[in-house]
Amino acid sequence: MSIRVRFAPSPTGHIHVGNVRTALFNYLFARSQGGKFILRIEDTDLERSSLESEELIYEDLEWLGLDYDEGPKKGGEYGPYRQTERFDIYNKYAEKLMEDGFAYKCFCTKEELDAEREKAQKEGRAYIYNGKCANLTKEETAEREARGEKASIRFRAFKPAVMVHDMIHGDIEFPTNAFGDFIIIRPDGTPIYNYVVVIDDALMKITHVIRGDDHLSNTPKQALIYEAIGEKSPVFAHIPMILGPDHAKLSKRHGNTSVEEFRKAGYLKEAMINYMSLLSWSSDDERELFTIDELKEKFSMNRVSKSAAVFDFDKLKWMNGIYIRSKDISELLELCKPYIISSGLADEKYICENKAKMEAMLLSVRDNFTLLSDAPEYLQIYFKLPDEITEEAKEILALPTSKGVLDLFLSKTAGKEYLDLESYKAVMKEIQKETGTKGRPLYMAVRSGVTRSTKGPEMDSVATLLSCDELTKRITETMKRAGLL
Repeated sequence: MSIRVRFAPSPTGHIHVGNVRTALFNYLFARSQGGKFILRIEDTDLERSSLESEELIYEDLEWLGLDYDEGPKKGGEYGPYRQTERFDIYNKYAEKLMEDGFAYKCFCTKEELDAEREKAQKEGRAYIYNGKCANLTKEETAEREARGEKASIRFRAFKPAVMVHDMIHGDIEFPTNAFGDFIIIRPDGTPIYNYVVVIDDALMKITHVIRGDDHLSNTPKQALIYEAIGEKSPVFAHIPMILGPDHAKLSKRHGNTSVEEFRKAGYLKEAMINYMSLLSWSSDDERELFTIDELKEKFSMNRVSKSAAVFDFDKLKWMNGIYIRSKDISELLELCKPYIISSGLADEKYICENKAKMEAMLLSVRDNFTLLSDAPEYLQIYFKLPDEITEEAKEILALPTSKGVLDLFLSKTAGKEYLDLESYKAVMKEIQKETGTKGRPLYMAVRSGVTRSTKGPEMDSVATLLSCDELTKRITETMKRAGLL
């Protein structure tokens, strides 16, 4: 059997975390089995759907690297892949269902149905349609339509129970009296999700439906429709939901939830893919770091847990830091460039003309940040002397040896354009010999004079990447501020 799976988002905005995990599991399952990954746009919610939002879905999938085999932009033999372009197909199947007795026209108004629903709520029972229109004759139906009454099309729950096999949850039996006859096409002609998804999956030859377990309750209705149209149900796999750190359903109040937000915050797609793959799935060797190619080989649905996954923002950030440190420094500079420019540290021209220097600066601070957007904070020491001297630096500058160390550093670098590593070490060695100062009082005095802090990139980098004029200017200003001049 040729494996065919689908990712079917609604075009209402950027893909959120739950969508990403669903898309990823479908993608990995298809690739691990040599199957096809199909993108279908479910845009029957006409009020909320838009072509602009559809473009955002393509943008997010492209950024994540989840390439699909068939879809609206790529085409395929089972298209069209946008639901609003398939209404004639849905109408044809609805007519056939009514001819075969599996569906009927229902003239109950919204007001009537709302009243029934409210009554059931007051009586403490679940609302089930009362079947008022279930046995209308063709003549009665035609007469009511002739009077201008609008009808929905309602599907008959034609058997008492439905047995569904799920790859994750096993066999589950659903009594149909829990939901009764249900609408498949609204009075305005727009089809309902539970109906169109079956028609689409059947005609697109989808073999496995991998989706969130919030869809589990929809499955018996869909299984009934498959049976009514004479199609075999696909294999279902309902993956557990994603929770926030407080174990409530993940939402915006927990932080970033969309691909766009994570991307803007400075997360790498490799970290996103790797981390999302571990939400309710684990490798048989308990590894945590995987490339996308390794995931394609390792992924299997039998390693997916029934338990809900807790989204650990700290772990994702930790993993992102690992991927940042593994990047080629030239590629990392390109990735950090938008954040550097937007921070005002440097413009495109400066970065381009000083590429090697920028790479060296970035390399000196790379181990300290976990988000691309953090880079400007750590790089700014190369572009600007902080306004304030830290308390630790003040203590160092107050040492009786510090003024002598800094005076000698200024005299020994005077007239030079830049120090290389060898000359910087030679200068420090000479100062140590002439003053007798060594260790922390020596090196931290220079660091405090140049950066006004005892922390930051290695002084080897700072001293060799800043010009001697800049070093002199900084030390002089700091000494004045500290009362040493």
